Amino acid sequence: MGLSIVVPVYNSEKSLPLLVERVVRVLHPDNGRIEMILVNDGSRDQSWSVIRTLARENRWIRGVNLMRNCGQHNALLCGIRTAKFETVVTIDDDLQNPPEEIPALLEKLAEGFDVVYGTARTGGHGFLRNTASKLTKITLQNAMGSETARSVSAFRAFRTNLRDAFAHYRGAFVSIDVLLTWGTTRFASIPVRNDPRTIGSSNYTVRKLIIHAMNMMTGFSTLPLEVASIMGFIFVVFGFGILAWVLVRWLILGSVVPGFAFLASTISIFSGAQLFAIGVMGEYLARMHTRLMDRPSYVVREATGVDSGAEDLAQLAAATEEYAERVV
Repeated sequence: MGLSIVVPVYNSEKSLPLLVERVVRVLHPDNGRIEMILVNDGSRDQSWSVIRTLARENRWIRGVNLMRNCGQHNALLCGIRTAKFETVVTIDDDLQNPPEEIPALLEKLAEGFDVVYGTARTGGHGFLRNTASKLTKITLQNAMGSETARSVSAFRAFRTNLRDAFAHYRGAFVSIDVLLTWGTTRFASIPVRNDPRTIGSSNYTVRKLIIHAMNMMTGFSTLPLEVASIMGFIFVVFGFGILAWVLVRWLILGSVVPGFAFLASTISIFSGAQLFAIGVMGEYLARMHTRLMDRPSYVVREATGVDSGAEDLAQLAAATEEYAERVV
């Protein structure tokens, strides 16, 4: 069984050589059935130079350089689409996902599952970051429709043919985990070690996690619309309740409910509910507007270390030209 290891790279010039060294010790890629695809996601350091050097020194390493920073999931989508072998493993570039755990993922995958996540045994970040990550996973569970969503991570193994389910996806907002649900429901997860980051700092802040959760909710789920509908129904019932109270008070006491504060509070509640519903619909309209612009998920600048040489480079160039034509 062949294995393609896809790594999204952003400002990781120091950690990449260490990652490659540890992969070599664990998987022994000289057998020709293993490749590593390093996708440079618009790094501001010398990551691309390091990738080119690693690709020259190791024929099993391929590099793809994106035109700009597109985001982690967009870079993963690029790498997944260029994978050659039957199984894909995605792993971060910061060494927090130990390459030594890859065999455990593959062993679980061999039990008949299509996707296996490596879930950290303990939270490796601060309280706010861990809380934001949990909220993101709850959101992802609604978008995926799977209980395994609570265990998702960037460290995953899956069968490459799942990419056929999203082969024509061109949206600018990408969630690999949601796209995988388009092809299968056989998910699993196993606990793995999570090492502390010793080089650089995390690029995933609480703010970025919240934005990612919002993108998933409005891009891959109708949950916000459902929430808006439920809130609208609740406030309609609340309004009828207030009307009934006012009528009963007028019939019994001969007077209406006094007080400006009560009236102002009621108006504020209903106005807030209306603005919330309008905002949700606006988010969906914005997604539709973005899709109509046909903004690409990524655009490739160049590739290096491709074993098949001109053929793969020509395919990448053709894809880039196609995206450019559609944007224009």
